[in-house]
Amino acid sequence: MSEKKDYYELLGLSKSATTDEIKKAYRKLALKYHPDKGGSKEDETKFKEVNEAYQTLSDPEKKKMYDQFGHAGSRMGGGGQGGFDYGQYQQGFNQQGFNVNFDDLGGIGDIFEMFTGGSSKSRKPKKGSDIEATISIEFSDVVNGVEREITLDKYNTCDKCNGSGAEPGTSKKTCSTCNGSGQVRREQHTMFGTFAQASICETCNGTGKVPEKPCSKCSGEGRIKDRKSIKVKIPAGIDDGQTIRMEGYGEAGPSGVPSGDLYLSIHIKSDHKFHRDGSNIFSESKISFPQAALGTTIEVETVHGDISLKIPSGTQSGKVFKLTERGLPKLHSSRKGDHFVTVIVETPSKLSGKQKKLLEEFESDKSWF
Repeated sequence: MSEKKDYYELLGLSKSATTDEIKKAYRKLALKYHPDKGGSKEDETKFKEVNEAYQTLSDPEKKKMYDQFGHAGSRMGGGGQGGFDYGQYQQGFNQQGFNVNFDDLGGIGDIFEMFTGGSSKSRKPKKGSDIEATISIEFSDVVNGVEREITLDKYNTCDKCNGSGAEPGTSKKTCSTCNGSGQVRREQHTMFGTFAQASICETCNGTGKVPEKPCSKCSGEGRIKDRKSIKVKIPAGIDDGQTIRMEGYGEAGPSGVPSGDLYLSIHIKSDHKFHRDGSNIFSESKISFPQAALGTTIEVETVHGDISLKIPSGTQSGKVFKLTERGLPKLHSSRKGDHFVTVIVETPSKLSGKQKKLLEEFESDKSWF
């Protein structure tokens, strides 16, 4: 490169970017421009530039020197030009392949894992799929919490074989595809060398066992798709749009592997009497002009029942009164929010002749103003 590009610009970041933001930007760009994706020569060059930028900005000492002195500073900080030293990692090659611990490679290790399926560590069988659903509740249900029943069409554990996939009375045998390991190993050739890739065995779904005789109801899969109803406890104080995670209530996994999770989004129906802001509630109460002028006591409806509110004389329209801890409960807490009542003084639209005369006399006496 005749002129080096700004490292922050290459990664699409500002100088105030955090370590996590630098790593996230790098992984995204490295995946986009990686040579194994069969891109152009320009993509390969871009990949090297992005990698060089990351190697400098991810190292606190190199980043400090770069921020102060630019590209000259990154060279002073060690590591040549701050890029990926191919020679250094090529020393890890031998006749059996690449011999480097991925956990020690930082960002480069992350990119290797994206393309190779991870290191040679054993991998657990995949669980069933997570699912999402939405449930609507009344505004009043938020006060004390509520239990609701929902019905889902999803994969459930086969009730005949209890998820094993084997016909009752028969057993399982070692999977011939993976020889009981639950994993299938393959070699992948990249510009960095040859890597061993371990992936879940699709024949046994990572369990290492297959039925001698498949279950006649689920055809050996250990699960069937049907409709199932479940009860959901919704806690008091939950907010509109919040999500409840129900572990193990998602799709049943094949061959008896764990089920996924259910993510239940809560929709709270609006209430014409109350407006909510967090655990606080807002409402309006209308009073007459004489009540506002002379003072009165009114009944205010709250989510915890009616309460008497004293209105002092001379109250102006729009005055807000606070009812302490008369709001909604705070989620997973014994505390409650407050209820704020806005008083609206109503102006009469129809007056009798006598009423008009009295108001005119009142208006003529400016002593009240």
